[in-house]
Amino acid sequence: MEQNREIIIREFRKNPNGFTVSELSKKLRISRQTVANVFAFLEGAEKVKIRQAGMAKIYFWDDEKDKREVEK
Repeated sequence: MEQNREIIIREFRKNPNGFTVSELSKKLRISRQTVANVFAFLEGAEKVKIRQAGMAKIYFWDDEKDKREVEK
């Protein structure tokens, strides 16, 4: 799980347009359940922003959160 989390975070930071669970799952060839679990973890840690687009949620890496943590 930790390895998948690192892979997903790395991919998140590369794409400012964000991902849905399905998009990232297909791109990385990781199960949707694993991607959803990592997204839930990142959401709880306030590392991602979420935008609702119809039925889909699009997850974005929260660069502003990173900047605030570095400034502390």
